[in-house]
Amino acid sequence: MIYKAVLFDLDGTLLDSIEDMGDSLNRVLVQSGFPTHDRDAYCRFVGDGATNLINRALPEGKRTDMVIRSCLEAFLEDYDKNWNVKTRLYDGIPELLDTLTSRGLKISVLSNKPHRYTLKCMDGFLSDWDFDVVFGQRDDVPRKPDPAGALEIAEQLDISPSDFLYLGDTETDMKTSIDAGMFPVGVLWGFRSAEKLKESGAKELIKRPLEALDLLG
Repeated sequence: MIYKAVLFDLDGTLLDSIEDMGDSLNRVLVQSGFPTHDRDAYCRFVGDGATNLINRALPEGKRTDMVIRSCLEAFLEDYDKNWNVKTRLYDGIPELLDTLTSRGLKISVLSNKPHRYTLKCMDGFLSDWDFDVVFGQRDDVPRKPDPAGALEIAEQLDISPSDFLYLGDTETDMKTSIDAGMFPVGVLWGFRSAEKLKESGAKELIKRPLEALDLLG
């Protein structure tokens, strides 16, 4: 199989952003009188959008709509000022993107991070590459694992979903890829284990970004 396009998740796939997200939310939790969490916990919490992140970080008895809304607003306000303090590209990502673009493959991003912050991160860390389509979580489109966003990208590029490699680091990404008819590749430098990715349908697992080139055909 020769693939024509690569669809990337953002956080945990292109960007190591867990420290900034966790630091912002921990500050909100402290201000609200709730316990904080370490990096490993946030690696389990992220991947399904900001609202679910807040819900998972709150103590069980405090997960009311009002508390979630209040913490979400405070989190986004803090993250807006601190999204690029510790965040960085994973090693090997620049070389992978250079090679993909030099070969003429289409590259796109689909994230459950709110669209505005997705664009901020793209502009701040990935502006050296010409991504064809970039979507974060938008109010009018179901978030991953619903395949709507992935299918919209395929339609915009006029490329069959079966001609896409989908690189992601969570169960949500693998399900999105499968339901969209793309080829699911689990990346092991992100936020989930090999076991979790395999269980959720990853057809290949890669330990380093450049290993994706071996799958292109």
